[in-house]
Amino acid sequence: MATLGPPAFAASEEKTPMYGLIGKMTAQPGQRDALIDILLATKGTMPGCLSYVIARDPVDPDLLWITEVWDNADSHRASLSLPSVQQAIAKGRPLIAGMEMVAATEPVGGHGLAAM
Repeated sequence: MATLGPPAFAASEEKTPMYGLIGKMTAQPGQRDALIDILLATKGTMPGCLSYVIARDPVDPDLLWITEVWDNADSHRASLSLPSVQQAIAKGRPLIAGMEMVAATEPVGGHGLAAM
């Protein structure tokens, strides 16, 4: 029988945590659907974006909730300089009455997200 030495463990790698944002956006009166169209036009074009969900508030006809999950905070920051995002910001700005970042989070996984 072979003698086993100490267990071999892979070097501990520190993983960069995922980065999440929960935002609240108020559209100018009657402009919520137009704003949704602008916000959704950039989906799929943002490297590092794992989830980007735009949701209508069921009570306030001008309110949107935006939930984002990124592979890391640097990817989110870099996305803000993408031409498609810059165009969406310029096009959407006149339709926005107010914006508030409700929370920055560190997602750990969930349905549709692989744990990183």
